[in-house]
Amino acid sequence: MDFPTARQRFYQEIRQPDSQISLAKAALYIAQEEYPELDVEVYLTRLNLMATEIADRLPATSYPLRIIQAINQYLFTSLGFQGNTGDYYDPRNSYLNQVIDRRTGIPITLSLVYLELAQRIGFPMEGVGMPGHFLIRPVFEEMQVFVDPFNQGEILFEEDCRNRLQQIFNRPVELRPEFLATVSSAQFLTRMLSNLKAIYISQNEIAKALTVIDRILLLVQSPVDQRDRGILYYQSGRWTEASRDLESYLNQLPTAGDAAAIRGLLKRIQDAKE
Repeated sequence: MDFPTARQRFYQEIRQPDSQISLAKAALYIAQEEYPELDVEVYLTRLNLMATEIADRLPATSYPLRIIQAINQYLFTSLGFQGNTGDYYDPRNSYLNQVIDRRTGIPITLSLVYLELAQRIGFPMEGVGMPGHFLIRPVFEEMQVFVDPFNQGEILFEEDCRNRLQQIFNRPVELRPEFLATVSSAQFLTRMLSNLKAIYISQNEIAKALTVIDRILLLVQSPVDQRDRGILYYQSGRWTEASRDLESYLNQLPTAGDAAAIRGLLKRIQDAKE
């Protein structure tokens, strides 16, 4: 019997309507390429058991803030989950299995754990793609609060989000409405993979960066990611693939700011072939 590969499982998961995508499954399929022995069902069961333990701790009166408090108490106090401030750019922070095992991660992966637990106890929450720092929030019209899983589930209001942005960028930042917009499942996974892509490129892990970009391009039509893949192919000496991606980038964005540089790269490839 032929079993699907982790990439095939990932593709099958993300081809569903966005609302039906399981972020936990998709994230574990991402991790499975790095950790081939990973048993996805084991980690899904662990999330289920964690949610059951939270449900047992819920107050009789289930006000949203009390539910958030119960999740925070369990996740951050009882289990000791925390933001990895000591080694923020460790690739393990972007793999859900490692985040669950090590109980540490970056904002988006800790948000993923939180979202999955909240979903399992019937408390709807959604991701918020604030620049530089991913947040989540309850899905209630009357609730305009945000939760920061990287900082022990701290509850934030809009002004707090503005202050957090200013801390991140070290300058005054206008809090645009799109900064607090809800993200789709595809956008969530794209952002998680984009973090991993940046880490691998910074560490000169070209082969791993290429596999990450391949999965980004399964999720979204992104000329910039196609350009970046073309550059990585070029650096790897894979000139045919590099030419294909770089030419596609120019066809899609012929007036891009770096178009001249990309044309120069294509000329070097052509000259090298001759």
